[in-house]
Amino acid sequence: MSDKIEVQPSRAGRVLSRLRRVSVLDWVRVGLLVIGLLCVATGLLPRAQAADNMRRVGPLLLFLGSVIVLAQLARRAQVFDVIAHRVAIAGRGNYVALWALCGLFATLTTTVLNLDTTAVLLTPVMLALAVPARIAPLPLAMTTLWLANTASLMLPVSNLTNLLAAGRVGLDGAGFAARMWLPHLVSVAVTMACLWIFYWRRSRRGADRYLPPEPIRIATGRDRALFAATAGACLLFAAAIPVVGDQIGLAATGAAIIAVLAYAVLDRSALRLSLIPWQLLIFVVGLFLVVPTLGRFGLFDLMRTLIGADPGASGAVRAASAGLGLSNLANNLPAYTAGEAAVPAGNRNQLLALLIGTNVGSVITPWASLATLLCLEFCRTHGVRVPLRRFVATGAVLAITATSAAVAALLLTG
Repeated sequence: MSDKIEVQPSRAGRVLSRLRRVSVLDWVRVGLLVIGLLCVATGLLPRAQAADNMRRVGPLLLFLGSVIVLAQLARRAQVFDVIAHRVAIAGRGNYVALWALCGLFATLTTTVLNLDTTAVLLTPVMLALAVPARIAPLPLAMTTLWLANTASLMLPVSNLTNLLAAGRVGLDGAGFAARMWLPHLVSVAVTMACLWIFYWRRSRRGADRYLPPEPIRIATGRDRALFAATAGACLLFAAAIPVVGDQIGLAATGAAIIAVLAYAVLDRSALRLSLIPWQLLIFVVGLFLVVPTLGRFGLFDLMRTLIGADPGASGAVRAASAGLGLSNLANNLPAYTAGEAAVPAGNRNQLLALLIGTNVGSVITPWASLATLLCLEFCRTHGVRVPLRRFVATGAVLAITATSAAVAALLLTG
């Protein structure tokens, strides 16, 4: 009999172990929420204003939480993996075809589900695809990273900032798309061109062809049923977008419930509290408490000076430039909320131009958008090195050219 005694870790030790596993980004999110609550508690942000902000952000939190749960369950059912492998197979080893197909895949995911879905779910799927197909991983990573931002102009659901802007300008889903379809297409086209020039052409990717992977075959009847249910829920959500107007949160919740019910019947072990994206939700709440506080102490005045009040082309250019600049100095969510408060009521083009600057322009610095941070974190965990100097330089070219072209397109449709 062994004399060794197995010592069980204490509860405090287990807690410390869990805390060590919390990422720096998660600590930043929690810290932002704590600072926001302190702003309210100390009176720096009046409670009435904080309550108004929370009422405004409530439907957005419902949407974000629901769509991320839906997307995570769809990924567990291999919906994204099946599509990614089919995309690589359809390219038949040709990098030009793969560039176009991956761009289309990332664009559709960002447009219909939202940019956080592309960052959280599509990025690791695409990076995992690089190994069996012997595809250079950096072009795949930059495709999802850039298009998660620049393909998020078309629909209110594509980006949290879009949901905020749609409410401010009084546009439903169809009306928003009618104004933003051309800027969206122009932004995506410029992004695809920059992706090819900087990352996908032969001298950058380092190979002539890639090896098409084998298709994923879902073996069991239970897994096929989960695949059908979650894929169907995603399709129903996409189909509901043009008709639900500003009730997009309820549509996302309904689709998520379909997926949850399917797993409740077929694979209950998948239903965990970790499906709820608490990190993203507390980050948004913290921002909507901290940014209005900063606005009371000079941020909004600075944005008014930068943006001006011109409802014409000059005002649109200034708003987009201010949004681009502040997004890369801080983050696109506070940049939009600060800029929105500075845009005069009725200046619809100026507000939509600000939106273009904060969405499309937030690709220069690693912290410019939450989607960028998430994509880069996945690159790190998959061992994909993204050279910082190259990232900043190529991102600056994309941000300036795509934002300028998209604002010009906006003015044409206005």
